[in-house]
Amino acid sequence: MIKNTFSVLILLLLFAFSGNGPYKDGSYSGSSRSVYTDEPYYGFSKITIQRGKIIKVDFSVRDSSNHVMFDDKYEERFTGNDDYIQQCRNDWKGIKSYPDSLLKYQDIKKVDAISGATWSYNIFKASVGEALTAATGK
Repeated sequence: MIKNTFSVLILLLLFAFSGNGPYKDGSYSGSSRSVYTDEPYYGFSKITIQRGKIIKVDFSVRDSSNHVMFDDKYEERFTGNDDYIQQCRNDWKGIKSYPDSLLKYQDIKKVDAISGATWSYNIFKASVGEALTAATGK
């Protein structure tokens, strides 16, 4: 009986301390324009940390000049400019995929940029960096 109780206690302690990452539990936000300070786009990240791990990432980009969100319809603003339309598509793909990569890798340094979506990657990385800095208390 004592052996079983001890085994259960060890398992509970392992469960309680496993998965503790470098972050403090809570929700943290960050916003950034990255290096694009002449452009009207702001990236917004909200990250939820539980038991030291990132469990949720929300990321969006807002066009502050037109007061709209960058979404799958944003490319309509560039009708007739195939290069800009493709750029919008690439960046939209990045905006949708970068949060999943961060959840998977738990480290912004391990999230790779999608080819053709460096703009959204830089904004994501900078806004997440703000949130994670708050989550580490540094």
